[in-house]
Amino acid sequence: MKVAKDTVVQFHYLLKNSDGTTLEDSSGGDPMALLVGHNSMIKGVEDALVDKQQGDKFSVTVTPENGYGEYLEEAIQRIPAKHLQGASSWKPGMVGVVNTEQGQRQVTVMKVGKFMVTVDTNHPLAGQTLEFDIEIVSVREAQAEEVSHGHAHGVGGHQH
Repeated sequence: MKVAKDTVVQFHYLLKNSDGTTLEDSSGGDPMALLVGHNSMIKGVEDALVDKQQGDKFSVTVTPENGYGEYLEEAIQRIPAKHLQGASSWKPGMVGVVNTEQGQRQVTVMKVGKFMVTVDTNHPLAGQTLEFDIEIVSVREAQAEEVSHGHAHGVGGHQH
C-alpha cells in the first residue's frame, strides 16, 4: 500500500540542520504516526512521503517555506512576565508557553526584565533548511474516527 491522503504512515526520522548536526532522532523510541492529508506535518515531509511504501528509506531536504517558515524579526515581542508559563524563574534560551487568541504558543526567552520579558515567537527551526532521513515502518488505511478527528491514533499518534 502506498502513502496517500487518509492513510496512516508510521516512520522513523533523523532530523539534521544544514551543518549536518543531528537535532532529533526517533530511532530510540516509537515511530511517528501521521494521518496524511490533514496538515499535521510540515509540507516538505508530508509531500515527500506520498507514494512511498512500507520499507522505503529516503532523504528529503526541506526549505523554510516548506518547513517551519522564514525567520521573522517582527516575531520578537516584549510581553508581561506574568503571561509566560512553564517555569518560576526565566533565563535567556529557555522555552515557555504563552496563551494567545490562536491558542497556546511556544516562545523562546531572549531577555528577562523585572516585569517584561522579550520573547521570540518564531518556531525554533524557522528560517532553517532541514534534512530528514526517513524510514517508513508501516502504511495502513485510516480509520473513520482518525479522519474525523484529523490525526492518527495509537502508537506514535494521538492518545485519547
